[in-house]
Amino acid sequence: MPTLFWAYPREFKNSKAAGQIQGSKHKFVSAHWASPIHWAAKGWAVMDDFSLPIIGEGDGIHPNDTFIEQIVSGATAAVEYVTNRGVGDPERCAVGGHSYGSFMTSHLLSHTSLFAAGIGRSGAFNRTLTPMSFQSEDRSLWEAPDTYIAMSPLMHVKKYSEQDRVGKLLLIHGEVDENSGTHPLQSERYFAALKAFGIESRLCMLPHERHSYRARESILHMAWEQEEWLKALEL
Repeated sequence: MPTLFWAYPREFKNSKAAGQIQGSKHKFVSAHWASPIHWAAKGWAVMDDFSLPIIGEGDGIHPNDTFIEQIVSGATAAVEYVTNRGVGDPERCAVGGHSYGSFMTSHLLSHTSLFAAGIGRSGAFNRTLTPMSFQSEDRSLWEAPDTYIAMSPLMHVKKYSEQDRVGKLLLIHGEVDENSGTHPLQSERYFAALKAFGIESRLCMLPHERHSYRARESILHMAWEQEEWLKALEL
């Protein structure tokens, strides 16, 4: 069956911190506007919030120095897991996320051929536009320029276009996103670059919406955009 992978990477200073138990298997699944869980009702397998720890081991080693390698490794393991269990079809896998999950999605499409499609909501794609810090990165652009460049999906659009399977990407963003790290310009400029390299993509700007969407009309339109984008994988 088609499988949707949804995640939000988290950074840790060591493997012990990353290995802590999170949540409980005795809790009910909670469905809300941002959740991908409704795809299960459409016949999809859903890996919601699958683990993607970004770990920095040793003195002077920061998690983000190997961010790309670690998310690629984690996503590859997740796809292999559902495939080996006979649940997911590796030819019909999609990936998505909101905010930092959107950032993750663009990297996975740029550096792997695992996914046929992606959904990125309210993301950031050029880390030079957040020069003082971002997420759990406490170094500035001037202290770690190589990391900032490497972690900017905008810098990898050419590589994205050269993947064996180029997954299509849907970008959704609130027009008045108040989050300093995810200005709407991030999606607009990234979308322009995707088009320039001939990558199948779509940009949807939601009027009057901030980083988290609130209006019923916006949420329903977001759901429609996502369903239309992934419809081909259901065949």
